[in-house]
Amino acid sequence: MSKLTYHSAQEYLTSLVPPREKELQEMEAYAAKHDFPIIGPVCGYYCYQLARMIGAKSIFELGSGYGYSTAWFAKAVKENGGGVVHHTVWDEELSKMAGKHLLRLDCADIVQYHVAEAVESLRQELGSFDIIFNDIDKEAYPAALGVIKEKLRNGGLLIIDNMLWSGRIFDDKDVSPATAGVREFTRRITADTDWIVSLAPVRDGMIIAYKK
Repeated sequence: MSKLTYHSAQEYLTSLVPPREKELQEMEAYAAKHDFPIIGPVCGYYCYQLARMIGAKSIFELGSGYGYSTAWFAKAVKENGGGVVHHTVWDEELSKMAGKHLLRLDCADIVQYHVAEAVESLRQELGSFDIIFNDIDKEAYPAALGVIKEKLRNGGLLIIDNMLWSGRIFDDKDVSPATAGVREFTRRITADTDWIVSLAPVRDGMIIAYKK
C-alpha cells in the first residue's frame, strides 16, 4: 500500500479541480513566481462550491490580496444571480491588480473595493453577509471574531484560512503572536455553541463555520 503523505494528498486534490479560466491560471503562476500567498485552486474551488451551495449573494473578504479568492467568490455570486463581493486590502497596488484581473474575468460589476483596514471596513458596512472570508494577519484573528459574528447572518458561513499554519500550531515552543492568534481563534470559535465548526486539512487548513 502506498504511503499517504500531505503532499501526495494535496497534489491529488488539485488534480480533481475542474479546468480553470486562463486568468485564474495566470494569477496562480504569479503567486508561484513571486511567492505570494494565495488560497490556491483547491481552496478556491471549495470556496466557490460553498458559495454556490448556499446561494450566496453578499460576501465580505477580510484580506483579499490581488483578488484570487475574490475571483472564486465573484464567479459563484454571478452564477447565483448577482450580488456583491467586498475586496479589502491595505495596499492600493494590490487593489489595482485585483481590479484588472477581475475585469478580465468579467466580474468587475460584482466587486466593491476597499483600501483600508479590513475589520473596521466590515464593521462599518450596513446589513449582514452570507459569507465572510477571513485571511488577515494571524495575530489579529481573535479580535476579529466579535465583529465577524455580528456581521454574518444566521445561517451564514465563516471561512478562515491558514488554520494549520504550516504546522506551527503543533510546535509548543512556538509562542509567536501569529501562531498564538491562530490557536486562540480556533479555541474561541470551537468553544462557542453558536457555531458549527469543521477544519478541513486542505492546503494550509480551512475552517468552515456555520452560524446557527
